[in-house]
Formats: sequence, structure tokens, C-alpha cells
Amino acid sequence: MVTASYVVLAAGPQVWAVVGAFVGGLVIVCALLWAVGMGIGVMRREPDRPEAEEQPRLPVTGAIEEISEMREPDEVECEDGRRILPHELHAAGTRRSDDQHRHRWAPGTSGSFGSGGSGAH
Repeated sequence: MVTASYVVLAAGPQVWAVVGAFVGGLVIVCALLWAVGMGIGVMRREPDRPEAEEQPRLPVTGAIEEISEMREPDEVECEDGRRILPHELHAAGTRRSDDQHRHRWAPGTSGSFGSGGSGAH
């Protein structure tokens, strides 16, 4: 009897480790099931998707055309030595360029790094 009790005591820490891992896994599974159930409940409370006739339509005048223009940076210059305050800045960091000619790559160059071209001349 004494030997049997020593065997049980010796196996005790490993058993508690296995039981602890099993209980920890069970807690994680329960937490995931709760999260999925909560997500399903949130989806049920959301309004229905719009029907086909409720979808947005193009205006009568048709699609809006895209405007393409050359832009250049709006320089932030400090002429009198004082710093520029936020209310003095423009809404955009660029302005329309006076030269609307589109710049092209030089002939004989690809314009990308590592393409095997000879590079800039």
C-alpha cells in the first residue's frame, strides 16, 4: 500500500499539468464559441441589405468625367523670417502647374530600377 501511494504522488504533477492544459483549452473553446454567438447576434440586429431598386444610380447627365492635370508642390516659403501658421496653409499641398505638358521618359531608358536599361544619359 505504501508503494502504491508513492506512485500516485509521483505521477501527481504530470496529471495536474495535463488537467490544466485540458481546462485551459476548454476555456479557449468556450470563449471562441461565445464570440461567434455574439457576432451572429450582432449580424441579426443589422438592417437588411438594400434591394436592387434601392441601389445608387448614375445621374441623368451620365458619369462624371475625370480631370487630369499636372500638379506641382505648393512651396511653403517664409519670406520675412516668421513661421507660417496653420490657418495660412492652403487646403491642398499642391497647385495647378503653369506647364501642363506631360513629362515623358528620356528615349532609350525604361524608367525603372534594375530593368537592364542603360540608365539616365
